[in-house]
Formats: sequence, C-alpha cells, structure tokens
Amino acid sequence: MQQAIAYIKESLRDYYSGSEISGLCRILIEYIVDESYFNALVKDIIFSEDQRAILVSLIERLKAYEPIQYIMEEAEFFGLPFFVNCNVLIPRPETEELVELILNENPQPNLQVLDIGTGSGAIAIALAKYMKEAGIAAWDFSYKALDIAVLNSKKNNTDISFRLVDVVKDYPTDRKYDIIVSNPPYVMESEKVAIERNVLDYEPHSALFVPDDKALLFYDKIADIALELLHPSGKLYFEINQVKGQDTVRLLQDKGFKDVTLFQDLNMNDRMVQAVLA
Repeated sequence: MQQAIAYIKESLRDYYSGSEISGLCRILIEYIVDESYFNALVKDIIFSEDQRAILVSLIERLKAYEPIQYIMEEAEFFGLPFFVNCNVLIPRPETEELVELILNENPQPNLQVLDIGTGSGAIAIALAKYMKEAGIAAWDFSYKALDIAVLNSKKNNTDISFRLVDVVKDYPTDRKYDIIVSNPPYVMESEKVAIERNVLDYEPHSALFVPDDKALLFYDKIADIALELLHPSGKLYFEINQVKGQDTVRLLQDKGFKDVTLFQDLNMNDRMVQAVLA
C-alpha cells in the first residue's frame, strides 16, 4: 500500500498542491480497492496487476487535469450523491449556499418551484429533498444534461418534472410558480484567461460562458419569464457573476421587481440575488 501511495504522490507532485494530492490519494485508493482508506492502510493491501494498471490510467487522466469528479463519475452536493460527466457542470459549494438561502427563506409547505438550467439536477433535487411537500419542475436545453438529471433524481428518490426547454427560444406557460431559481451561464468570454484547465478543458462551455457584450443575457430572459410565471409575491433567485452584482440588481429593479437583495458567499464575493414579484 505504501508503494502505491508513494507512486501517486510522486506522479502528481508537479501538477497539484500537497493538500490536493492527499485528497486525491484517498479517493484513488478507495476507488481501486473498494474499501475505506483507513482499512486499506491497516490491511496493507497490495495492488494486483489489474489494480496497478487502473491506477496508472487514472494518474494519467489526472495529469491531463481531468476533474476527479468526472473520472469517478460522482460528486456530492448538499450532502447528496450525484452522477456527473462532461455533459454537466460539477456542482459548486457556492451553489449550495444558494440552496441554503432558499430553504431558510421558504419553510412553508407545498411551494411550487422551477429550476431553470438544471444541469445535473443539483439545485432541483436538493430542494425536492429538503423542502416540505414541494412541487419541483426543472428545465434544461440539453437532452444529455436532462438524462443525467433524471438519473440523479432517481438516485436520490425525488419526484421532479423535467422538461427540455431552451428559454432563449420558447418556454411552456402552463404552470405558475412560487419560486423560480437559476444558476445560468455567467462567466464572460474575457474571463477565460483566469479559468483553470480542469474547468476550461472539460466542463461544458455552454453552461459556463456568455459573450462580454451580453453578460446578462440569461438573467434578462429568465427575469421576463419570472414576470409571467411567478405567482403574485413570488420569488426569483439567481446565482451570479461576482463582478455583475449591481448590474443584475439594476436589471431586476428596472423590470419592476421589489425587494431586490444582493447576497455574498462565504468568500465575501457577490454571488446571489433575490427578487420579489411586485
């Protein structure tokens, strides 16, 4: 076992920080031997030839900066397990804060909620799991993403109405909601230079990037949808680009929303906006 650990650390030392390598080492060992890292150490498990071959393959993928979540095809969000691959974004801690905000502000039962741009289904599934008797709907323009969201909904035993919808083109109007939430694409093309390779080379660009001259494209469109589909006094929640906080607030105020509030994440970056239908 110590030989395998040494191999992992030596192979990755020029690619990742020490703390990252420690975490990756645990994940790789547990994945290959199908036991906890602690048990593997205590038993001093010796890798078979097949296991060594698997480890070499995984190391090469990590050296190409492929996210470990895609390699393992799993991620955790709000304490729940999710299947992920390159067709959906890897759920972020900042988005957990958005879910927490919604749950804290809306404890009442039987709310009707729409998640626009659901991707892996993370937001919709977490809300379905922890809101009281809520009716949850989720849209995405990608059928590949929806397939994953449906899988994750089943994995977490939630009941969600998924629909293939491209909000830039058209959207269904047959249902009204108490809450609409979205974490749409918001990274500007000019910001790509600051994006790490594991994101830029592997995660779906359609879920990440917007043109610099249309940075609020999806916020503008989804706000219009909310004006039509929210019940009176219904709430709209966004995750946002930290440099576009005030612009997003003004956009919503100009459209007539009230009580538009900007929230910061744990890193003190502008990250969430809430607005109420007047």
